[in-house]
Amino acid sequence: MMRRLLVTVALGMSLSACETLADFEESVLGPLPEDEAAASADATPSQAAPPASQVTMTPTEAIASAAPADWRAVAPENLLLMDLADGRRVAIELAPAFAPVHVANIRAFARADWWNRSGIYRVQDNYVAQWGNGETSKGLPAGVVSVPPPEYDRAMAGLKPRPLGYRDSYAPAAGYLSGWPVAWNPRTARTNLVHCYGMVGVGRGEAPDTGSGGELYAVIGHAPRHLDRNIALVGRVVDGIDALSARPRGTEALGFYKARSSDIPIARVTVAADLPAARRPVYEVLNTGSAAFARYVAGRANRKDSFFITPAGGVDICNAPVPMRKR
Repeated sequence: MMRRLLVTVALGMSLSACETLADFEESVLGPLPEDEAAASADATPSQAAPPASQVTMTPTEAIASAAPADWRAVAPENLLLMDLADGRRVAIELAPAFAPVHVANIRAFARADWWNRSGIYRVQDNYVAQWGNGETSKGLPAGVVSVPPPEYDRAMAGLKPRPLGYRDSYAPAAGYLSGWPVAWNPRTARTNLVHCYGMVGVGRGEAPDTGSGGELYAVIGHAPRHLDRNIALVGRVVDGIDALSARPRGTEALGFYKARSSDIPIARVTVAADLPAARRPVYEVLNTGSAAFARYVAGRANRKDSFFITPAGGVDICNAPVPMRKR
C-alpha cells in the first residue's frame, strides 16, 4: 500500500446502507445540539461584527470573564487519548455531528488497538503531522466501514451558526457552530468544519476513496483551507499539540520520514469513556453562543492590549480559535 498526500488507500467494500449522501444524512446525521446565539443560517457575515468602539476587553480578559456555565465539558465518548512511547499525550475531541461514520470508525480502531505500536511517520513543515500504520497488510477491525460516505460537509437544516462577523476568503460565510469553527454557503445550505491549526482529518487516497479513519493527521501550520470540503475533518487537538508540532521535520517528499526507525512510536490510543472515571482527563470548551465568546472575538479583531498600536479591525476564523481548557 503506497502512502500518499494525506493517505491511506481504503480497503474492502463501500458503505451500502444508504443510496445517497442525502439519505445518509437524513437517517444518521441529525441535528447538532442547539447552543448557539440567535444568528440565522442565512445571516450575512457583517451581522455579527461589533463596532471597534464597543471593544473593552483584551481576548485574555474576555475569556476570564466567562462564567462557569459558559463552558461545556468534552464528552468522554468523544475524547481520544493518544499516548506516545516517550510519555507525551495528545488529546483529541471528536466531532460526530459532522462525520459520524468516520468517528464511529475511529472509536472502533481505538478499541481494537489499531494504533498501538504504530507511529507518527510524517511531519511536514507548516502543514501536517500524520500517523497510523501506513503500509500495512493488517485487516480492518470488525465494524469498521472501509469506505465511508464523503463526510466533507453537512446539511444546515435547523442549524444556526454564529457568524464570525468578518469576510472569509474560502466561503461565503464563516463562524461557529456548537463550539466548532465552520464555514457555510447559504445558497446550498451546506456547512463544513474548517482546516484551522490543530484540526484533525482523515488521510485518504484519490477519490472515490474517502479514508477509513485509520490514518489521521493534525494541522500544525498555517491553516490549509484549500483542503476544506475535500477531506473529512473529524475533530481537533485540545491538548498536547506540541507533541506533534515540535518534532523533527521529515526529509522525504511531503514530510515523510525516510526510515521507519525515525517514526515517533505510539504506545496506545484510548477512548476516554473506556477508562475509569477517576483516570479520565476533563477538558472544557467555551460556548460560542455566550457573551464572553462574543467579547473574545471582538477583542481578537480589535486588540486593546498595550502592545498594539493599530488594531486590525478584522479577524480570520482560524485566528480566533475557540478557547479550551483542562479542568
